Amino acid sequence: MMGMIFMKRFFLLMAGIFILASCSKDTDNGSTPDPIDRSANLLATGDSANDILSNDTYDRLLIEIGYVTGFRPSAEAMNNFQAFLQQLTFKQDIEIQYLELPSPGKNELSLQEIADLEFDNRTAYNEGSTLAIYIYFSDAPSDTDDPQEGTVTLGAVYRNTSMVIYEATVRDIALKSSQVTIEDVETATLNHEFGHLLGLVDLGTPPVNAHEDPNAEHHCDIDGCLMRAEIEFGSGLLGAMNKRMLAGKGAVPGLDSECITDLQANGGR
Repeated sequence: MMGMIFMKRFFLLMAGIFILASCSKDTDNGSTPDPIDRSANLLATGDSANDILSNDTYDRLLIEIGYVTGFRPSAEAMNNFQAFLQQLTFKQDIEIQYLELPSPGKNELSLQEIADLEFDNRTAYNEGSTLAIYIYFSDAPSDTDDPQEGTVTLGAVYRNTSMVIYEATVRDIALKSSQVTIEDVETATLNHEFGHLLGLVDLGTPPVNAHEDPNAEHHCDIDGCLMRAEIEFGSGLLGAMNKRMLAGKGAVPGLDSECITDLQANGGR
């Protein structure tokens, strides 16, 4: 039953990814042109995988962190995230800038509502040799959560350079464990979701060898990999982290060799 619930949740999430890739509030009305060229940042998830991984078109990465007041990610998690990017990509010039935002005042948020908030607040877009990424840290959970069933979503991607971290949910989940920290959950969620922006699994970065989970589209089937489907959900992530810690490993999973091979074949380090 839990597997069926996860798949229902995952289907809803992936449907949002592909719908939002093609739908955007480019202008406020049909006659007013948008003064900002957002076109390169309104593509489908995974479409910019090679551009992020290699330096062929862009040699600089600008990451804009839009966070609701009181929900700024930890410095430790952001340092871990930057190290993750520098390990996998050829982008060594990485700038992270922070944009504090008021709460939208919602009890829950759909991906479309998150995309609308991005349109209103995002300031960083691709320019020259700089590729821009936008990450929203929300004070509200996903509208697809079902806490009674233990199915809560920690993060999601919805365009080629856009993702959301449900920071309030991340903190709630971390507090359920005496061993796993908020920084651990933030790091794992950031790395997992960015793995999708890098095109994993078969989401813009073609697999060299088959390793996609037949029960969870665009997730890895190799035990212990960062791109396993359970990393995206609260109870599943805690279970994976606790298992690693009991085995004497660090709490945050890394990519398995198949995922790393895929990224290298698509221009990664």
